[in-house]
Amino acid sequence: MNKFLLPADDLPPTGSPILNELFYRQLEEATCRRFYHVCEPIMRVLLSNCHWYFKINTSPLMLVIICYDIESYLHIVDAIPQFIKKLKQFSNKAKIHFFTPNDQGEPWEMEIEETLD
Repeated sequence: MNKFLLPADDLPPTGSPILNELFYRQLEEATCRRFYHVCEPIMRVLLSNCHWYFKINTSPLMLVIICYDIESYLHIVDAIPQFIKKLKQFSNKAKIHFFTPNDQGEPWEMEIEETLD
């Protein structure tokens, strides 16, 4: 007895979770490279003092920034409007998820739609 009601061509391919994960990882890496490229030099310095990456497989696109020290954290906070401006080049609907240094405080999240131009 066939428990699938759909023809084999209509079923998801086997092994697709591994391929999807690989695809998302490659897309995230490419997005990071392009985002870094469009940032001004001062923004690049700020990013290089933090751990940052994109989450592509979430909706919406999410930029995650993790600061290691309070100085970097304060500089990144001051530069959030510039990061938002650059992030809008990639998506009109995105988020920035921001972690404070050494878990000093709660992480916060900002949606691009919440900001004014």
